[in-house]
Amino acid sequence: MEKQQFTITVFTENYSGLMSRVVSVFSRRHINIESLTTSQSSQPDIHRFTIVVQVTEEMVRKLVAQLEKQVDVLKAFYYTSEEVVYQEIALYKVPTHVFSNSENVEHLIRKHNARVLVIEPEFIVLEKTGHEHETTAFFHELEKIGIYEFVRSGRVAIVKPMERLNRYLKELETEQTNT
Repeated sequence: MEKQQFTITVFTENYSGLMSRVVSVFSRRHINIESLTTSQSSQPDIHRFTIVVQVTEEMVRKLVAQLEKQVDVLKAFYYTSEEVVYQEIALYKVPTHVFSNSENVEHLIRKHNARVLVIEPEFIVLEKTGHEHETTAFFHELEKIGIYEFVRSGRVAIVKPMERLNRYLKELETEQTNT
């Protein structure tokens, strides 16, 4: 089986120590997490992990099953890149002097659809959202003119299929009502 990129979403209750238990599922199998983002989900009191890995489909199925065995994990799902809409955000700190009398920088910002966030005497902070290859391409172009600092977030993703968690929670609610 061929490795491919998967986005795993894990819905949990928000308890301390849960992050290390979730990450340990991957580290025990020597699987590198390419991106990890956590946030509140659309449901109150439910936390969402968005994890990107490069594995076979068989392995991602096993990972999801292992994740669901963790205490406080409500449900986990996996998706291919075609099944999610995703973005990352990147920030770039560049020297202010590269902007002096330079149409090249302005052209670069427009070309990459970036925006200026902060202007300070010593540096300017730029922001770019997009896929990893887009934020990296902008970084490489800025490297040529000078860059102090670069940081990129993990993937933020919304699935194209209607959110499975809502269906799952409704099923749970129905089961509890019928019991």
